[in-house]
Amino acid sequence: MNATLTNCSSSIGIRPAEERDLGAIAAIYAHHVLHGSASFETEPPGVAEMGRRRLAVLAGGHPYFVAARRGEILGYAYASAYGPRAAYGNTVEDSIYLRPDAAGRGLGARLLADLIEACEARGFRQMIAVVGDSANLASVRVHERQGFRRIGTLEAVGHKHGGWLDIVLLQRRLGDGATSAPRPPNA
Repeated sequence: MNATLTNCSSSIGIRPAEERDLGAIAAIYAHHVLHGSASFETEPPGVAEMGRRRLAVLAGGHPYFVAARRGEILGYAYASAYGPRAAYGNTVEDSIYLRPDAAGRGLGARLLADLIEACEARGFRQMIAVVGDSANLASVRVHERQGFRRIGTLEAVGHKHGGWLDIVLLQRRLGDGATSAPRPPNA
């Protein structure tokens, strides 16, 4: 990892994730699984499983992006179905993970902004953020700055790293939200 990352400059590009990015994506996620509370997984999935998950996101018509500088993956973000039932079809959940040395420099906000734009272009109407641990104020604030509002906190629903963890739920309207008919199924 490049410890000299200083800011989120324009030399960082955001593009659709590709199969060649899976090793870096898996490494970033493994760090968060093993050392953080953003994910409630306790064992990091391997590259093959991360590839399977990426394909499932794309098969659902959802965006999956990476942020890269000179070929190095600094973070990734994707939207996925909020729930498996048909009535949730217009609602997505966002996920954003950054390399530790890329955090705090505006990259998460850039990824989230691009994710919101891509979801709106696809006709989705609501985005939900499920933030692991109420102490994860950086993630909560990134979402709030992008127009999300706190919906509630699920207290002590996870146990990891020797302690109980909350979930903070945030929500943001996309496009017309609930003011017009939803996009047709499978659109």
